[in-house]
Amino acid sequence: MSVLHDGYFTEGLDADPELAAALRGELERQQDGIELIASENLVSRLVLEAQGSVMTNKTVEGFAYARYYGGAEFADAVEALALDRVKRLFGCRYANVQAHSGSNANNGVFLGLLAIGDVVLSMKTSAGGHISHGHPATLTGRDYRIVHYGVSRETERVDLAEVRALALEHRPKIIVAGGSAYAWTLDFAGFRAIADEVGAWLMVDMAHFAGLVAAGVYPDPFPHAHVVTSTTNKSLRGARGAMALWNDETLSDRINYGIFPGVQGSVMLHVVAGKAACFGEALRPEFKAYNVAAVANARALADTLAAAGVRLVGGGTDTSMVLVDLVNQGIDGDVAAKALESAGLAANKNLIPFDPRPAEAPSGLRLSSNAGTTRGFGVDEFRRIGDWIAAAVTAPSDAAALAAIRDEVRTLCRAFPIYG
Repeated sequence: MSVLHDGYFTEGLDADPELAAALRGELERQQDGIELIASENLVSRLVLEAQGSVMTNKTVEGFAYARYYGGAEFADAVEALALDRVKRLFGCRYANVQAHSGSNANNGVFLGLLAIGDVVLSMKTSAGGHISHGHPATLTGRDYRIVHYGVSRETERVDLAEVRALALEHRPKIIVAGGSAYAWTLDFAGFRAIADEVGAWLMVDMAHFAGLVAAGVYPDPFPHAHVVTSTTNKSLRGARGAMALWNDETLSDRINYGIFPGVQGSVMLHVVAGKAACFGEALRPEFKAYNVAAVANARALADTLAAAGVRLVGGGTDTSMVLVDLVNQGIDGDVAAKALESAGLAANKNLIPFDPRPAEAPSGLRLSSNAGTTRGFGVDEFRRIGDWIAAAVTAPSDAAALAAIRDEVRTLCRAFPIYG
């Protein structure tokens, strides 16, 4: 072999000790800590191997069996497999699995279906909506006229009467249902009735409950939604990426070309391979059992926190997500998240409805049972986690108490090992 290539195809991470140390540190953090961040999960070995495969070497543009590049025989096979599996999983006719992220999927749908300046009606971020649905710092917020609905002060849930009133006043072209910090089921039939009344498309972003939908433990956006978007790395337990789904053939070119070449270029085929792997896993019977357990675990976590005097937004959860209001504890979400991290519990600060505080130091925490359920935790383990969280947010400056919790977290995690 030429000296210029000596070891190139055989050397592993041992050849780069600095990178190896960082990756080893992250593995140990995941092994010995508990992930409670709703946008995270723990993927299988199958997904890891598919996403780390030789597909990373291949560049293609266009769609399966209609590429701009040669050498695409197996690239086409991988993408076609992902498409077939996701359509079976969600019972839809058409899909795009190329989106690099949930924001790209949402941006692509908007670009395909809207004209610059069109009106979008979506949930405000403080009520649980996602920034890609029209936050002023994003492209969608810049390019379209965004109108936001919120939640009721009394129930902290979506009020369809408000949604309808705003729709009648502003005549949106797209109404978005779904967000990133809303723990309750949504009335998709009610949203569709409003969309039909004003001549709008209904788009459902199911990023945080897609796995629950696939498992049949959350209402199905179809047949009510015109288009559904989702990430693949949260409750679906898959590769970090996204997808768009729909049933009306007349939308196909608009959505596909909105994603490519509209908002992104070449397909990340190694990620599509990871998506194909997770869709295959989600078609197995045990995937429903996982999601049933995730919801039960989230409710156990919520009940434990409530019993300890921690207020929950809306009073609980229908999903695998819990949103905590820390006002009674007298601390903000930034302080709480840092205390929890010191205790080996990874969570994220989050705005709550009608939050008087800024996004940098909001009043809430967003928690999820997804990753803990994946590693095997049950209701008893999540009750312990709830006790630890309550203790940490009650005394976030007590370094000794946080260290003691961290030791208990490590012991629990080692009883439920991940990645060998």
